[in-house]
Amino acid sequence: MIQIYHNPRCGKSRNCLAFIEQSKQEFEIIPYLTETPSFDELKVLLKQLDLEPLQLVRTKEKIWIENFKGKTLTNDQIIKAMTENPILIERPIVVKDGKAIIGRDPDLVASFLD
Repeated sequence: MIQIYHNPRCGKSRNCLAFIEQSKQEFEIIPYLTETPSFDELKVLLKQLDLEPLQLVRTKEKIWIENFKGKTLTNDQIIKAMTENPILIERPIVVKDGKAIIGRDPDLVASFLD
């Protein structure tokens, strides 16, 4: 089953969700702002995405700029920051068959779902 880590206030996330709905495949919506992934869940997601923690951070978010920008942080500290401030997590994330992508590009989502 497909999972989408979704923020309904984000246009890219809404577009990705609509694309998944049109695919007629079974999916689950994870509203990650209210059902925040745990530290361990984020580590799994990062492995599925094949990304370093900082690559999953929305570094232009006010919370990041005010609290973390310019600091030397370990990967674990970055993951902890995302669990404590889920708005920092890049979106949407689409998971299928043990792999994941950041679903901001419709063409990428299309090829990922095939």
